[in-house]
Amino acid sequence: MRIAMVSEHASPLAALGGADAGGQNVHVGALATELGRRGHRVTVYTRRDDPGLDREVPYAPGVAIRHVDAGPPERLPKDELLPYMAGFGAELAKDWAADPPDVAHAHFWMSGVAVREGARELGIPMVQTFHALGTVKRRFQGDGDTSPPERIGLERAVGEDFAAIIATCRDEARELRSMGIPRRRTSVVPCGVDLSRFTPDGPVARRGERPRILSIGRLVPRKGVDTLVRALAAVPEAELLVAGGPPKDELDGDPEVARLRRCAEAAGTAGRVRFLGQVPRPQVPKLMRSADVVVSVPWYEPFGMVPLEAMACGVPVVASRVGGHVDTVIDGLTGTLVPPCRADELARALRTLLSDPCRLESLGIAAADRAAARFSWERVAAQTEEAYQRAVEWRAEGPPPSGGVEEAEEAEERDAEAPPHRGGRRAALRGA
Repeated sequence: MRIAMVSEHASPLAALGGADAGGQNVHVGALATELGRRGHRVTVYTRRDDPGLDREVPYAPGVAIRHVDAGPPERLPKDELLPYMAGFGAELAKDWAADPPDVAHAHFWMSGVAVREGARELGIPMVQTFHALGTVKRRFQGDGDTSPPERIGLERAVGEDFAAIIATCRDEARELRSMGIPRRRTSVVPCGVDLSRFTPDGPVARRGERPRILSIGRLVPRKGVDTLVRALAAVPEAELLVAGGPPKDELDGDPEVARLRRCAEAAGTAGRVRFLGQVPRPQVPKLMRSADVVVSVPWYEPFGMVPLEAMACGVPVVASRVGGHVDTVIDGLTGTLVPPCRADELARALRTLLSDPCRLESLGIAAADRAAARFSWERVAAQTEEAYQRAVEWRAEGPPPSGGVEEAEEAEERDAEAPPHRGGRRAALRGA
């Protein structure tokens, strides 16, 4: 199958940790790579944000990254890109007119706008993964939401026009239904994790005697790192490593780092909080394995790849009970779920875990087993292929019967309630 993926602001080639570079970049690159490994031809279209970029860059066997001229060739905040999506779509239409792909898969709502512009007149089946929804962002950020005012209406239009919608978690599927997106075209396919890189066994970053808590990801207010900084005051002796954001030599000029440092001073935890800056992707598993617990406590989270990567490394997770976290982390079995924005509840969960090494060990083993059993990119790619096939059939024959989302949600709920299998490699090595 010839697959066109469109990820207008999130290139798989981008360095991670900035305000607009995170899980979507990883998702698109890993999914494209696995689909290429499975024999498909994949082209990932992303906006040119540097004049020095080549038109096309080989990425993996069967996969290429193609840079599209849409707006100035410089880095711009993603919320400023909507005016350039019509031009992006026109470039796609020109590219596809002579050699149309079998399916066009848009990642993020603005990519959906561009794909709709480029594919609809050509009759190319269109698939959408939103990665985040404007209704949710507006609900949690209110006046702080910098999205274009047209976002929610355009998301609905994309949802109504596209042959298949992929939600990354059950919570997103429910949100899509509330927006009026036809449920018969929605399926739940989670994000995946690279099980060859994120493993329980491997190099471990150097550490001292203090219990180590790790927070890693984009440094933006909604990620809730300030909640963790405040909670640390009630977790004696533990150190907190905060990874992400700009490179280490640029931390002093970053406004979010400055805010978090002020928060740490006010909480009396500044001496136990260390900001690492941007961590190269190959070093992330090593850093995760050095932690006693990885914490991810955003206000809201469309999916959340950090908990999944930590789980695959055999590290227990404390995560906020929001979005995709509820699908990945089984409370009490592979980690702990806490309410968002509650430093007291977070501190209580951390104290309980860090005081019980045997509990940490058992949670880590179960977490690694669950990640391996449920979230491999091979499994995610196979489920994505099924969505592509449904889109092709829908385009050729008309809408399929309803029931896809309900069946997918029931299966996910059954799986979430079941304990993970205990036969993983780490369990065997440790005699569990």
